[in-house]
Amino acid sequence: MDAREMLARLLKCEAGGEGEAGMKAVATVIMNRVRVDYGEYHRICEGDLRRVIEQICQFTCMKTVVGGQQNTQNIWVSTPEEIHYQIADWAMGGGIYTGVGNVSLWYMNPFNPQCPNIFPYNGTGYWFTRVNQHCFFNPTEAYAET
Repeated sequence: MDAREMLARLLKCEAGGEGEAGMKAVATVIMNRVRVDYGEYHRICEGDLRRVIEQICQFTCMKTVVGGQQNTQNIWVSTPEEIHYQIADWAMGGGIYTGVGNVSLWYMNPFNPQCPNIFPYNGTGYWFTRVNQHCFFNPTEAYAET
């Protein structure tokens, strides 16, 4: 599976129910990880989209087991539709969802009306905005040391 296919599948799985804005916001975060020139994502992924997607413990949709239970919502069973390929192409071509910008490196669904102020919980990200059900986080100065 090439990187474009992986991204389209990941978008459907991670944000398919979030509409175009939600999927573009998630795609922007993924591509921000590709483009960031410091910290963990730069050091480990070296600007490679496939490495970003496959990095361990980053995306629930990349796991077949979560919490000891079979994860039936993963990229291997999630067949993308044309909209997912269009957004993948848009993101890979340099598209940036302005609501998230070119800085956010994380997103998460808190399954709660409120976003946590810090995420990940190691203090490397702070809450920036919310798009539909997902909260988006920008890096703190601590991220540079990861």
